[in-house]
Amino acid sequence: MTWLITGGAGYIGSHVVKSMTEAGEPVVVVDDLSSGDPRRLPPQVPLERGSVLDRAFLDRVLREHAVEGIVHLAAKKAVGESVEKPLLYYRENVTGLQILLDAAVSAGVGSFLFSSSASVYGTPPTELVTEDTPLAPLSPYGETKTAGEWMVRATGRAYGLATACLRYFNVAGTAEPALADTGVFNLIPMVFERLDAGLPPLIFGDDYPTPDGTCVRDYIHVADVAEAHLAVARRLASGAGDLVYNVGRGEGVSVREMIHLIGEITGHGIPPQITDRRPGDPPKVVATADRLMTDLPWKPHHDVPSMITSAWQARKTTQG
Repeated sequence: MTWLITGGAGYIGSHVVKSMTEAGEPVVVVDDLSSGDPRRLPPQVPLERGSVLDRAFLDRVLREHAVEGIVHLAAKKAVGESVEKPLLYYRENVTGLQILLDAAVSAGVGSFLFSSSASVYGTPPTELVTEDTPLAPLSPYGETKTAGEWMVRATGRAYGLATACLRYFNVAGTAEPALADTGVFNLIPMVFERLDAGLPPLIFGDDYPTPDGTCVRDYIHVADVAEAHLAVARRLASGAGDLVYNVGRGEGVSVREMIHLIGEITGHGIPPQITDRRPGDPPKVVATADRLMTDLPWKPHHDVPSMITSAWQARKTTQG
């Protein structure tokens, strides 16, 4: 079956394309290239440039490529920006999803895998977050992912669409330099950018209720995230549906600890600078991915140092 991957020229999307094509799954990519790069895609993968807000465009792509399954990754994802521009995030992430789902149902698409986020949990009341932990997002970004999950699951139940929602935790690293994260929204590239400029890395608040006062997150290698997509997509194609999975490692690392590790690996040991908290940042979010590892032949293979090392090597390669 042919899979449509929206946002497939992006950081995570290109890794999903790599994983699925190497496993023999035919894919076509839709991307508006607002943050994606077509050079990330294998030459044999068709790229359709356009927006999920464009229904006529989607209808044509689904028809011409005989799409049977969709992996939806295209979305705005910066928490701070979502606080400043909530209408943009609701339009891109919720309205865009509604238009895509409507097109999928009309085209008779059978499977739909939705890229969600750990941000749906907000500040969880437990040490480890399971898929049954109550959803309480703290930012418009998290709200759009929560609403997206509701819409996807309701659509699946109403129209017989096999659906899955994958709640990523903090994605990092790269499988190869050409697919590296070139944005500065995630912690590791943000720290790299500061270090390369000879500036101290920034810590956004050190007064959180955590052991060292900085936010604690669960980091997962992007290659492991991509393999989870492949496993879940194949599960959907086999007839399963209404699935919800955390994608994480179950290991919390604080921002201060991450910056220290980055300094050791890169050789740039500049002490961090403390600045104000960012709106929408919960103190601690750490996953348990037991459900995914029990249901499917998947487990994470990369540790945090390998995430940092792969990202740093990619940065040196691409920037000379």
